[in-house]
Amino acid sequence: MAAGETQLYAKVFNKVKCRSTPSLLDPLLGMGFPAHTALKALAATGRKTAEEASNWLHCHCNDPSLDDPIPQEYALFLCPTGPLLDKLQDFWRESRRQCAKNRAHEVFPHITLCDFFTCEDQKVECLYEALKRAGDRTLGVFPSAVPLVLHSSISYLGFFVDDSPADIIREFAVMFATEASILADCSVKPCTKQLHLTLAHKFYPHHQRTLEQLARAINPGHRCQWTAALYSRDMRFVHYQTLRVLFQYKPQNVDELTLSPGDYIFVDPTQQEEASEGWVIGISQRTGCRGFLPENYTERASECDTWVRHRTYTFSVAPDMSSRKDGEAGSRRNGEPNPPSSSRSLSSLQSLQATIVRRSVLVVRHGERVDQIFGKSWLQQCTTPDGKYYRPDLNFPRSLPKRSRGIKDFENDPPLSSCGIFQSRMAGEALLDSGIRITSVFSSPALRCVQTAKHILGEFKLEKKVKIRVEPGIFEWTKWEAGKTTPTLMTLEEMKEADFNISLDYRSRLWVCASAKKTKRKENGSW
Repeated sequence: MAAGETQLYAKVFNKVKCRSTPSLLDPLLGMGFPAHTALKALAATGRKTAEEASNWLHCHCNDPSLDDPIPQEYALFLCPTGPLLDKLQDFWRESRRQCAKNRAHEVFPHITLCDFFTCEDQKVECLYEALKRAGDRTLGVFPSAVPLVLHSSISYLGFFVDDSPADIIREFAVMFATEASILADCSVKPCTKQLHLTLAHKFYPHHQRTLEQLARAINPGHRCQWTAALYSRDMRFVHYQTLRVLFQYKPQNVDELTLSPGDYIFVDPTQQEEASEGWVIGISQRTGCRGFLPENYTERASECDTWVRHRTYTFSVAPDMSSRKDGEAGSRRNGEPNPPSSSRSLSSLQSLQATIVRRSVLVVRHGERVDQIFGKSWLQQCTTPDGKYYRPDLNFPRSLPKRSRGIKDFENDPPLSSCGIFQSRMAGEALLDSGIRITSVFSSPALRCVQTAKHILGEFKLEKKVKIRVEPGIFEWTKWEAGKTTPTLMTLEEMKEADFNISLDYRSRLWVCASAKKTKRKENGSW
């Protein structure tokens, strides 16, 4: 690093009136990292250890935004701990199981003390000092118990903080905002309205009664140790979807991302025109690189999963001995770095994979379909003037099964291409080599899905032994066809005549209740 740059950052650190920890920055500068990227790494990792920041820099060596002066966004939350937190987390799990995910599940249980704000990387330590000063001034008057009153409406369920304790908490938020403005030159907007701890938000109206019943099981008088926690997030990805990687993936092309279990990927839903079906374009949080990735290697993550916890200030201590020990340790950490916790994401994901294998439940996408390769007008390309099928390209199938209404019904129910048939057989071969045993098959009624099922079973030599159960409930056609009418699918009798081993006795066990205009789900064949 140039001498002038070193002097500049030294002046900045000497100018701000807050405690400094040069021991974190100095090792990074000694490794040859520029000061601005070293500070960026420290801010992105919560200023815990120089080793974490160094690892972050090595992972982001190919990050095109590494030198961009984009600060983190910060927010202060009042978070419950102890028995109350346990009950709240039970509510989180049970409400999601019974009533599906809602906006409250995106973030941990908390009371918001201020809106997200930005802070320059070199002034982040001043925020820690602001938190400590505001906490020290409030510690003596902070309420021993925070009264929580349940409030419910058609789209919101949560606890309101009432009476004078709410005023004390709001005063603490104002103190933090004032100190942050003085020490870190930040514009912080403290929460001055009704303080609340959200339990559910933007849920379906018919779930309100169930959610209320679950909420009444929470005793707000449970012992609780309230902690003010300072979090940060990457402001570039606020409106992106967050995906969590489940399985390892090695890129097959230069424009693809390397995936490791536990990675997080930011995906902009409005910028997916270049991605093929089943793929998305995203930015890796671990490396900062942008590229394509298979969507079925991931699952949706919560908004707060990528947030970084910086510092905490603990106010009250629970009366029991175990909680007191935790509280004393927490008090010593007020405004200080929290010890890094060991990550268990990799082992839990490996356990998840093992569970999937033990249950032997597979979900398989259909192979390549002709309209994806030859476009919407594929049927016109392979139809003679008298309405008969011919093969204009080797990637068209050799023949088409007979349909009572003729070849036109294939327009919105296309078959597999020759490559799609090959893919299906290869998938069957791979499953056979892995030692998987297939006992039953369920398939969408789409021709391409039934064909995929047939060719996979063929690799197992089970095409005559295992009947394919056609399940209309797992068919979703609006992902590709944007027409206004439902496609005409082959009947079970037509499939049987076309040499598909279809079960004629099976009756549908799923009901599709969502309108196609409101729901876009992927079409799958389930095994």
